[in-house]
Amino acid sequence: MNLPEQPSESGVPAESQAARMRASDADRDEVADRLREALAEGRITPEEHAERIDVVYNAKTYAELEPVLSDLPPERAPRPRVELRKDEPVLPPPPAQSPNLVAIFSGVERKGRWLAEPTTNITCVFGGADLDFRQAVLSRGEVTVNVTCVFGGVTIVVPPGVRVVGSTTAIFGGNDLPEDDTTDPDAPVIRLTGTLLFGGVSVKRKAVGEKGGHRVRHGEVHERHREKIERREHRDERRERLRELRDERRRDR
Repeated sequence: MNLPEQPSESGVPAESQAARMRASDADRDEVADRLREALAEGRITPEEHAERIDVVYNAKTYAELEPVLSDLPPERAPRPRVELRKDEPVLPPPPAQSPNLVAIFSGVERKGRWLAEPTTNITCVFGGADLDFRQAVLSRGEVTVNVTCVFGGVTIVVPPGVRVVGSTTAIFGGNDLPEDDTTDPDAPVIRLTGTLLFGGVSVKRKAVGEKGGHRVRHGEVHERHREKIERREHRDERRERLRELRDERRRDR
């Protein structure tokens, strides 16, 4: 963070004058972003990050913010680039596709390298949808998959290191979500919203190239819920029949 330039006054250096100026919320957020980058790069430990964040959001002036970054490289300093996969060239973003997927008595899928918009809307009516995020390019750090599912099912595959948050409303349905496998606060997030009626969403975590039948048959989730409903209906029918028999015995008396 650079101090704002101020004209010097008599006997007061310009830098000292700027240091005494009050810091804004935007200034504190900028410093917090720099600290988050330093934590991700391994320059500071999680404990140091927590201590410095407390200082940042309690700081009132630029002078209080400056020491937090004093032992970190300048914001625009050249940094060594580490390529984990040297055999793969840097590819341009994939072309945008419709964020709306509809499956009515049918199936729809999106896999391979595709651009995940901030919100992807899925509508399934007696159908199913498969979304594979393992090679998807997220348009931002958190994207939303909004599901409207009636007698259908949605199968989602995510790679390791992606956090999945379920915020759907389920009526005779539900979500099957994997546990988080990362503690990184900046991990990508896929948030599930929408309404599930006699349907469900199943999320599996698999690495790129991992095989093993991640694809779930369209309607499988619906089939499981239909069986539950049938068992419940049979139970209700038996109870009603027992009530009728009791009523008949009472009348015969």
